[in-house]
Amino acid sequence: MSDKMVVTQPRPFIVNSVSNQWTSGICDCLQDLPQCCFSFWCFPCFTCKTAHEAGECLCLPLLDAFGLIPPIATALRVSVRQRYGIEGTVFNDCVYACFCGPCSWCQIAREIKTRMSPITLVNIAK
Repeated sequence: MSDKMVVTQPRPFIVNSVSNQWTSGICDCLQDLPQCCFSFWCFPCFTCKTAHEAGECLCLPLLDAFGLIPPIATALRVSVRQRYGIEGTVFNDCVYACFCGPCSWCQIAREIKTRMSPITLVNIAK
């Protein structure tokens, strides 16, 4: 008589986070508390760090202080949106950059962070 032991292992499946939408909303700043605090306590440093992570010049965001419409925040938002295939318009990007500046920068930073590691492994136990 033979004893058979059957062991069923949970198998991971891959969830791909690539989408044509932002992975977080404009007001979801608290999703990443360290970035939220960094942007609150040292906003100029945060914008420079985010621009650098997006592949732009480190000091580029400092030019936003000289205009009514923040051209760098708008341009960076458009650039990130186009890079990741996120739907939207330049008009909306401009509105967010003008009226929701810090939240817009936090959203850009979260998007870059999320898209840099787009694969999530999820274990499902039967």
